[in-house]
Amino acid sequence: MSLPRSLRAAETLLSRTKAPIRSNIRTITTASNRQQQQAPKPPTPTNSNNKPTPPIQTTNSQTQPTPQIAKILSPTPSHPTTPNISKTGLADKPLELETTPEEKIDWTRSFHGLSAAPFPKEAADILLAETDPEEVEIKPDGILYLPEIKYRRILNRAFGPGGWGLVPRSESIVTPKTVTREYALVCNGRLVSVARGEQDYFSPDGIPTATEGCRSNALVRCCKDLGIASELWDPRWIRKYKAQYTREVFVEHVVNKRKSKIWVRKDDEVSYPWKELK
Repeated sequence: MSLPRSLRAAETLLSRTKAPIRSNIRTITTASNRQQQQAPKPPTPTNSNNKPTPPIQTTNSQTQPTPQIAKILSPTPSHPTTPNISKTGLADKPLELETTPEEKIDWTRSFHGLSAAPFPKEAADILLAETDPEEVEIKPDGILYLPEIKYRRILNRAFGPGGWGLVPRSESIVTPKTVTREYALVCNGRLVSVARGEQDYFSPDGIPTATEGCRSNALVRCCKDLGIASELWDPRWIRKYKAQYTREVFVEHVVNKRKSKIWVRKDDEVSYPWKELK
């Protein structure tokens, strides 16, 4: 028995609905996803020397070297470890004290007591005493001088030990050949004079000694204002002293054999490095 056409069509449709439906799901790829999947590699930096960049090393806190090892592994410094004080100076600038009028005077800046009153007659007689010719020395070039220790002895007799002192007023200036610094002479709590001392040196090892010589030179210059050994700056007194106590001699240098003429005291012999020519 044959089914009508309408029934055959319905049976065919029913059989199709019972079969499993397989759907092909298509993945849609967008431009942003494609860029994430295919990210370009970062460009390799290049320099003028075409040297490869060293890889970045990640260190852990447990693998960090100790301070002792890090100090050993540190590169050797190319600069001198000790500065050259002939170029950098001594860095000895006087301290800036914040004082009140009730406190002590800051002698690095103050002029307290300058020309306030004359010193007592007992001190003035010692300071203005005539210079003993036996204590005066002469340099080979003919310059008269009084050893600086004798200036200190005169100050000690006039004001007593501890009654006077030298105060630095500036920091030391170190040039390739000279050390200079400004000092102030204070006597009995009063400023007397300010002068700058100087001293030559021949090698950096002699700078400490030159600083002490600079201080003594400033003391001698300050003592001129007190009248100590004022005859040494009097031309007439100098000429009389040379005529009576000194003489000129021809000498030869022992090392370089250079001949010249120097001044010496009449009661002194020519000493090294000179040799008197007969």
